[in-house]
Amino acid sequence: MYTREVELSGHIIDSLMLPKAFDIIMDKGGDFKILDFHVGKLKKDISHARIQVKGKTEVQLGEILDELTEIGCVVVEIKEAELQTSPKDKTLPSDFYSTTNHPTDIRYKNHWVPVEDIEMDCMIVFDPENNRALCKPMAHIKKGDLVVVGREGIKVTPPERPRGKLGVFEFMSSEASSEKPFKSIIEKIASEIHEVKEAGGKIAVVGGPAIVHTGSAPILAQMIKEGIIDVLFAGNALATHDIENAIYGTSLGVCVNTGEIVTRGHRHHIYAINQINQAGSIKKAVENGILKKGIMYECVKNNVPFVLSGSIRDDGPLPDVITDVIKAQDEMRKYVQDVDMVIMIATMLHSIAMGNILPSQVKSICVDINPATVTKLSDRGSAQVVGIVTDVGAFMPLLYQELTNHCMN
Repeated sequence: MYTREVELSGHIIDSLMLPKAFDIIMDKGGDFKILDFHVGKLKKDISHARIQVKGKTEVQLGEILDELTEIGCVVVEIKEAELQTSPKDKTLPSDFYSTTNHPTDIRYKNHWVPVEDIEMDCMIVFDPENNRALCKPMAHIKKGDLVVVGREGIKVTPPERPRGKLGVFEFMSSEASSEKPFKSIIEKIASEIHEVKEAGGKIAVVGGPAIVHTGSAPILAQMIKEGIIDVLFAGNALATHDIENAIYGTSLGVCVNTGEIVTRGHRHHIYAINQINQAGSIKKAVENGILKKGIMYECVKNNVPFVLSGSIRDDGPLPDVITDVIKAQDEMRKYVQDVDMVIMIATMLHSIAMGNILPSQVKSICVDINPATVTKLSDRGSAQVVGIVTDVGAFMPLLYQELTNHCMN
């Protein structure tokens, strides 16, 4: 049997790290022996375990260690991270390490070096001159980059489940369901938002066009105006229908106030795009008095940055929409590392894309009428996301009301 020792430290019982470690070892056909186990008795105390992991072959043991390190286990016999040179642009050496979205460090010259701008499914590139470990997507890999390979010298620190009373980001960690205490969840989310803003933190919204279709655009616009929202991520659709609503009072040709179909209203979103094209940009349309209200108007007036990412189904698109997906990813990355909370509202594809580039320590909420959206986020590694299955038209007014109540109190 091939053996290595690993250590677990923290709230390893409450976070289910310890039973997960046992499951991984047994599911992979390995064996284990507990060498030391100390359980913290008080809420602030941490627990500690030292486990000998056994594999029938070196390859099997390596596979077990790979998965154990991803849930936060640290190999006791610490070795230096192995670095290999990238043979050409966008190409990686064999056995390269693929990152999780959890805080990660690599071992270099007997010191742990934190990996900057961590996100899942990327690579770690080391800069020896500046002693920096950088998280890079494959598209940014250059010939000659020193890429971390193998499993040695890598430490991953997943978020821990705290002991004691649970907040909204712990008690909602079960599967997505519409049968959850809706009002109490919104109260807790409003409280979290209030705490983030009181601490000087930043909040991002990832929004879909249903925000406009359901009549919730004025609420999101007001939240932007009041400084609650610090950055907006969306596609062509949200911006287009918001502008259509601001100019024509319709969304996809339907009157937002009455719900009635407007004669020849199906043309309005194309007309709206044309007016912005004539102005040159959304900002110029605001400056020229063409756009006088709405979500995009408030972003411009209050200097709130927005990133509009295109897709193959877009009409137009608007001149501000980034149609190169790699450039859109890079533009989103400029902001996500600085936000403390992300609220994803009624947009499956953009929510999943955001989840892929978010560090796991960022508080995240996904609101969608389709439970599959929340499930897909979790399946793709964004397990920290709180899922709320409801209609955005019900969610937005209640959230703003609770935020107002917090301000009054």
